Amino acid sequence: MFTGLIEEVGTLKRKIPRPNGLALEIEAHQVLEGTKIGDSIAVDGICLTVTSMSPTGFTADAVHDTIRSTALGTYRVGSPLQLERAMPADGRFGGHFVSGHIDGTARLISRRPDGEAMVYTFEVGAWQKYCIPKGSIAINGTSLTLQRVTPETISISLIPHSRQVTTFDRLASGAVVNIECDMMAKHLYHFTQHEKQTDWAAFLGGDM
Repeated sequence: MFTGLIEEVGTLKRKIPRPNGLALEIEAHQVLEGTKIGDSIAVDGICLTVTSMSPTGFTADAVHDTIRSTALGTYRVGSPLQLERAMPADGRFGGHFVSGHIDGTARLISRRPDGEAMVYTFEVGAWQKYCIPKGSIAINGTSLTLQRVTPETISISLIPHSRQVTTFDRLASGAVVNIECDMMAKHLYHFTQHEKQTDWAAFLGGDM
């Protein structure tokens, strides 16, 4: 489990093909503190397991399904990556519950200044049904508040500090990002859909 508060921006050093996917060698420093092999680190929001470590970084494996369902396939050597260690049980909780299980991808279609802030608009496709104004979403692992939601897009706003400690200002128009919708919104949506489809009379064995 993660909070969506980015601890460090690392760098992708190598992509090594493996029979089951890819091994990613990532240069990092801060997230190495207290980390051991087998621990989880969110890499651009993707929960990955640390398989080896060095004084200047770590390696994590990504299976084919993870590569297909995330933006990993678009990453190149030198790409900046947002990193966060798993939340400790006794740690502070400042974002929202982020599982690191990516729902899918979205595409940046525009950005515009709003005073000192910057508003980013993304095309999210089928995942829009889980998005509500003022609700939460994780984009590349960053916990964000949905400022505006339309039938096709979502918009979020970042203050200067948030832009300095993340990679959002490095995103080009059309960039593909990882998104994880709020888990409570997803559970509620599926519950209400199930309620609509349930024949309660048959379930209870009588007429209603």
